[in-house]
Amino acid sequence: MATASARHLLVENEALCEEIKQQILNGEVTFEEAAKQHSQCPSGGQGGDLGNFGQGQMVPEFDKVVFNDAVGVVHGPVQTQFGYHLLEVTERND
Repeated sequence: MATASARHLLVENEALCEEIKQQILNGEVTFEEAAKQHSQCPSGGQGGDLGNFGQGQMVPEFDKVVFNDAVGVVHGPVQTQFGYHLLEVTERND
């Protein structure tokens, strides 16, 4: 079974998500700093680290990105029932 490690941050609206993504891409903050400062998810305290998980353990919108898109790239905004996320796949084992 495929497994991956990723980090994410969760905010309530798409505009804020885009703004944070630009700050990360511009080198103004690291993903970890942005997650600690802005994420509404408890994982924000750990820089958004979700640890290692298998396919199907996260919501479908996460799985689609984490198990198909590039590793080491900030993806998003990704909308789920919880809000808007930025995702960064840190490792994937197919």
